[in-house]
This record gives sequence, structure tokens and C-alpha cells, in this order.
Amino acid sequence: MKIQLSDRFDYGKLIRFTLPSIGMLVFTSIYGVVDGYFVSNYVGEKSFAAVNLIMPVLMILSMFGFMFGTGGSALIAKTLGEGDKEKANRIFSMLVWVSALAGVILAVAGIVFLPQIAALLGAEGELLEDCVLYGRCFLAALPLFMLQQEFQSFFVVAERPNLGLYTILAAGVMNMVLDALVVGVCRGGLVGAAVATGISQLVGAAVPLVYFARKNTSLLRLGAFRWDGKSLLKSCVNGSSELMSNISMSLVSMLYNAQLLKYYGDQGVSAYGVLMYVSLIFSGVFIGYSVGIAPVVGYHYGAGNHGELKGLLQKSTVLVGVFSVCMFAASLLLASPLARLFVGYNAELTDLTVYAFRIFSFSFLFCGFAIFASGFFTALNNGVVSAVISFLRTLVFQVAAILLLPLLFGVDGIWYSIVVAEVFAVLVAVVFLFALRKKYRY
Repeated sequence: MKIQLSDRFDYGKLIRFTLPSIGMLVFTSIYGVVDGYFVSNYVGEKSFAAVNLIMPVLMILSMFGFMFGTGGSALIAKTLGEGDKEKANRIFSMLVWVSALAGVILAVAGIVFLPQIAALLGAEGELLEDCVLYGRCFLAALPLFMLQQEFQSFFVVAERPNLGLYTILAAGVMNMVLDALVVGVCRGGLVGAAVATGISQLVGAAVPLVYFARKNTSLLRLGAFRWDGKSLLKSCVNGSSELMSNISMSLVSMLYNAQLLKYYGDQGVSAYGVLMYVSLIFSGVFIGYSVGIAPVVGYHYGAGNHGELKGLLQKSTVLVGVFSVCMFAASLLLASPLARLFVGYNAELTDLTVYAFRIFSFSFLFCGFAIFASGFFTALNNGVVSAVISFLRTLVFQVAAILLLPLLFGVDGIWYSIVVAEVFAVLVAVVFLFALRKKYRY
């Protein structure tokens, strides 16, 4: 039975509706993980370090698509809840075309300035060459990646989350197969890994474009471009928290890499890369849930269904808590197998990765609540509060922790930093949820 945004949601319906979004975000995260696995095992440790060093920059540029998607879907869902389907489709169409154009501009700028950026991150010699080589190949497909990120949210607000999941699954499987063939069998190196990812992103962008451009039975259809500066600004403000979150995480990753280069050299960067790959997948569960529930929250907020808002918040808190415990347990159990999977060719590096992984695992007990709280306020079209939570969580608290804790606890302070930052972020999220409960009546 089809689930609609206007439905009343119990736990079962909530899980069924958000599960495709969780799958979409997890499989999107697997893109980088697959590249990392094949680069590490078939190209070499130095190239693996290069991918990890330049990846935060590539993620900063690509996440503008996620900003348009999350911020725009919140506005579109609210507009649908108010009963104006025609305006919702105008906003949707404008955001798709603006995102495509922005992708081209960002790709060109990134390709031109990538050598200088990589050098600022500390890359030199062979490491610098590999950073630029992989990064430029990746950026050639940036407009496609941005559209794919954007459509993950739009499929949900269109009440077609399953179609979004199938699209990402197809793209993800293609990425894995191409990596295995081009990098594993044909020894295509860094270029092969980036090209495989780019081709898979073509699937993730083209299928939604074709679906929404044709007559369909969803709530959204792609039409001609019509400028609406006010809606564009509102969408960007709504999605600024998600953009800030990803930019901050990328900036913090650069800081982590700089600290680890100082303490451990290339091995520290490689160990942190494994943690980030797993973190991307696990946090993808929380982000996917937030993306999946956001249109539902936005719709009922626009329709004035305050009782349903309260129920959605209560049920979501319980579900996020369950997810958090499961992620923590899984990360402890999988620390050793995953370390061997990525860096098993180096016993010293494997031991370092397992040690860091077991400390890092505690962050999964807390991060989901802050991620959900930020997404919840995005869905309520309060981009400012959402951005504040994300900014404090992903930048302020982590930067303070990564700079201060190593001074107090030595090198172990680097691995404890993320845990401490997530604890403080949850406290901030609770304060905002409590302070604004009367305003939004949830």
C-alpha cells in the first residue's frame, strides 16, 4: 500500500517510509568506500593516502547538491501541505536547473585550483600528483554527483522513496563492478577508480531526470525554468545546515589529517581514512532517516497537524536511540575485520586502525541524535537553528577537541576528539528542542 505524506505514521509505517532513504544514503557512502578499498589494495598505500587527503575537498563541492535537495524538499513539502502543488513543482524545477549549473561552475573552479588546494593540505611530491590526478577525474562528473545527491531528497517528497533507492542501488552496483574490472583486473589505478565512480553517478543523475521530466504519477514533475529568488534563498537557508555539516566535516577531516601526519605520518592518514569510510556508512543511516522523515515533518507542519508533529518527534527519538546502540555494537564487532579488509597488508597499520576504531565507536552512541535534531529543524523550515546545531557539532566542538585533547592526553586525544564533540552536540540539540517546543507545538 502506498504511503503518503499526509498519512498518520506509526512505527511500522515510519520505518517503511524512511528505509529507502536510509538505503540511498548508505549506498551513496559506499561509493567512496569501494574506491578506497580498490585503491588501497590494488594501487598502494601512498595512493590510498592521497584519496583520503583530497576527498574532503571533493565532498565540500559535491554537497551543494545535498543543500539544494534537503533545503528545497523541506520548502516543497511545506508548500504541498499548504495545498499549492503548482508552486511546489515550480520550486522543484528551478532547483534542479540551478543545481546543474552550479555543478558545472564548481567543477571548473575545482579543476583549475586543485593543485594549490592539495599543496595547502600538506601534499607534496608523489602524494600531490596523486591528489590532483584523482581529484580532477572525480570533478569532471561533479554536476552528475550533485544532481544525484539532490534527487535523493526529491524522490522522498515526491512519495517515491523506493524508486530513489532502486536508482542508487543500480548506480552503486555499477560502481562496484566497474571498480573491480577497471582497478582490480585492468589495473587502471587512480584514474580508473575515479572514472568508475563518475560513470555510476551518470546513472544516479540520468534516471531521475528522465523520470521527472516525463509525465508521472508522483507529486513532482520537472518543467521549464522559472526564476524564484525568494524560494531559492529559502531553500539555501533551509539546507545550509546540511551544507555546513558536510563542509565542516571536510574541514575537520583536513585538520585530523594534518595532526595525524605530524604524529603518525602517512599511516595515520590511512588509518583515519578507514574510520571515515565506516563513519560515512553508519552516519548515512542517521542522515538517511532524517532525509526520509523531513518531508513528512514539513508536510504536517505546513498543514498545521501539531499532534502528528509531536508523535513524529517522539517516535523518531526512540528509533534513533535503537539505531545508535546497533551502530555502536556493530562498530566494535567489525573493527578488526574492516581494518584487515582495507589495510591488512600492513600489520602495524592494521593494529593502529583497530585501536583507533574501538575508541571512535563510542561516537555512534551520540551522533544520531544531533543529526536528527538538525534535520528536524530543517524540515520545520528553521534553517538558522538547524545550521547552528550542525556548525557547533561538526566544526566548533570538533576543532576545539582535536586541538586541545592531544595536549592533555597525547596522541590518543585525537581519537577521543570526535566522541567528546558529539556529546556536546547532543546537549545543544536538547536545549534547542526544549526551548522551541511551544513555538512549533511538537
